[in-house]
Amino acid sequence: MDSRASGFSGLGISNQELEKRVSFRQSLQTLKTQKSVSALNTPSQKISLLKKQKSLVHSSSQLSSWPSYAPGQVILQNRKPCTLPDWQRPTKVPISGSLAKPRYLEELESYLRKELQALDLTKGKVQELKLQPYREVFEFFMEEFKTYKPLLASIKNEYDLTIAHLQRKLHSLEAVNAVLVTASDQCTQQILALQKQEKMEITTLKKERLYLLELIDQMREEKSSLEMQVYKMRKAVAEEYLRYLNECDARKMLIIDLNEMYRLKEEMKLTKVQDERGEDTVKLTLALKMARQDLTKAQVDLNTMRANYGDVVPRREFELQEKNYNELGEKMEALQKDFVNLQMEYDTLLEVHKQVSDERDQYHNELISVQRASTPRPDWDKCADVIAGGLDRWSILSEGKSSDQLVDVLLEDLGTGLLKEREAFVGKGKNEKVPVFLRCDGLVRNKKLSKKEVVALLREIWRDKNTFDQQKGKRSNLAEFFLNFFQKKYGDVFAFDWTYTIFENIKLYKSNETMTTFYNILMGTLDEGVYHSHILQLSTLFRELTLADTASTGQLTNEQFTLALRTAFPSKTEEEIQELLEAAGCKSELDSITYRSLFLEDEEGKTELLVTKIKTQSMNEKLTYLRELRTELGNRLEVKPEDLRAAFCAIDPGLPEPALDSYVSWAFQLPKEQPDSAETLHVDLLMQRLMNGDIRRQEVVPGEAKNAPASLAGEETEGPANA
Repeated sequence: MDSRASGFSGLGISNQELEKRVSFRQSLQTLKTQKSVSALNTPSQKISLLKKQKSLVHSSSQLSSWPSYAPGQVILQNRKPCTLPDWQRPTKVPISGSLAKPRYLEELESYLRKELQALDLTKGKVQELKLQPYREVFEFFMEEFKTYKPLLASIKNEYDLTIAHLQRKLHSLEAVNAVLVTASDQCTQQILALQKQEKMEITTLKKERLYLLELIDQMREEKSSLEMQVYKMRKAVAEEYLRYLNECDARKMLIIDLNEMYRLKEEMKLTKVQDERGEDTVKLTLALKMARQDLTKAQVDLNTMRANYGDVVPRREFELQEKNYNELGEKMEALQKDFVNLQMEYDTLLEVHKQVSDERDQYHNELISVQRASTPRPDWDKCADVIAGGLDRWSILSEGKSSDQLVDVLLEDLGTGLLKEREAFVGKGKNEKVPVFLRCDGLVRNKKLSKKEVVALLREIWRDKNTFDQQKGKRSNLAEFFLNFFQKKYGDVFAFDWTYTIFENIKLYKSNETMTTFYNILMGTLDEGVYHSHILQLSTLFRELTLADTASTGQLTNEQFTLALRTAFPSKTEEEIQELLEAAGCKSELDSITYRSLFLEDEEGKTELLVTKIKTQSMNEKLTYLRELRTELGNRLEVKPEDLRAAFCAIDPGLPEPALDSYVSWAFQLPKEQPDSAETLHVDLLMQRLMNGDIRRQEVVPGEAKNAPASLAGEETEGPANA
């Protein structure tokens, strides 16, 4: 205590004040020690810091007074803040000799050096590691000098807060820096891509410039040649003009000479006559005088005419030169027009070339993306090991099918096995969102039906529904009739067993046309009119073929079959008729066709090639019809009911009003009584709905279905072998 008092006496602090501060320091020592210990991160760090504090406190118990007058290390006397400048300080006796550091200060410095040397500066966050020893030394210093501890603690707290704030700011700036680096890399890549593209464009433009320069040189050469031709023609015209002018002058002189000779001859005749007759000399003299006056007057007029019209070109020559000039002018205008047309064509070719280049780049990018995303074609023969029946059955199932269809076949075969293993289905509940034929709770028994049995039940459902709709006079809902059919047949208790079983089967067999059509109509994604329209087409064709078979032999010639096709489908082209003939197996004009077998279906619902081709052609006609509709709608993204009506009327003027209302109602999913009450609909969704609806051109309306075969009327159909 005496050493510390002597140390602080140099600062002008009395013993009483020092004792008060020491007592205050001792009261705060416990609290500060706890705070310093709690500030550490781990228990090991706390224990090490406490040991260091004890060792330093133990060493600080032998503090020496400082500054001291003993010889030792010289300390520079820097002026501290909040002190007076040198010229305002009171004069003091100079201290002789150098000032030695206190032992505690030397121990702190030694401890700091050891801690700094022990640090591994190769790791990250070097500055934070170096800051920790300084923080510990500062803590020791505060703990020792408890009088200034509150002030030093507040200073340290402010510095810690500032350092924490700056560290948070640095963390946020590091994230921003990462974003900036990423953005910089992306911008650099974009700039390199643009530079590469610009180099290609510059190369292309240089080539085009060279081509244009060559074209300009050619045009200049043609212009020079034309100017040379014009110059030569002008020179030739001038020479011809001089020649004709000389000939004209010579002709005039010859005429004058002839007139003079004729006059002399007449005078000689007159003189001779006068001599013979003895006429009066005075009269002759007077006549001669008058003649000479007339001659003088004529000579004056002649000279005047020569002066006025000496340089005039003859009309014949003028007209000839004017004709040549007009021809040259017309040729020049034609060449000018050709040049303008060539220039316009060149500009057009430049634009087309630019568009083609853009499309080429786009297709190239798409090709690269497709090549990256594409996968190798699978080896479908491996499925033969999984499919029941081995390679023979798989060859039959995979014949003529695409990869997508093969996936469906594989899923059907695997799903069939899994479906037969299930004993029951879980009911979907009685929520309104659940279809009416699936609204039940609990477990539903699986009937484990085969594909043939399911197809037979679907035919029976269609047959009973057609009969029911004819009795009611309107088309009923298939989902409700589907449930009512099994309720009437098996009762309310077992009806859902059959509906769930059939639903799971038709959902599984996507390659079966009969099941897929029934499933789509049942779920409301396909209009039921599509099914009836297809049946009506086949019925019409069967009726025409039956009428053509007057002998009731069941066979028709090529000519009779072609005539029946044209009668049943008057809107089809010759190419489509030829496709139907090939699908029917008619290869030559001498072949006869057994037309009844073309409409038969097997037990699993598979139809003949002719029926499939008719359905494909109908689908293509619908696609063409909807493309015309899309073109008529223009660039509209949102379509109103009145816009759809106007487009249908524009492309199909013969469309009846009920059919138009039906199309609009199906497209906007509205009742037929209120087809125009809907708001706008996106054009892509509109075209998708129309594609699934009973939409067809109404210019040619097929006749009523009569004398349809059993397989088309919904009755049970025997296979081709049994038939």
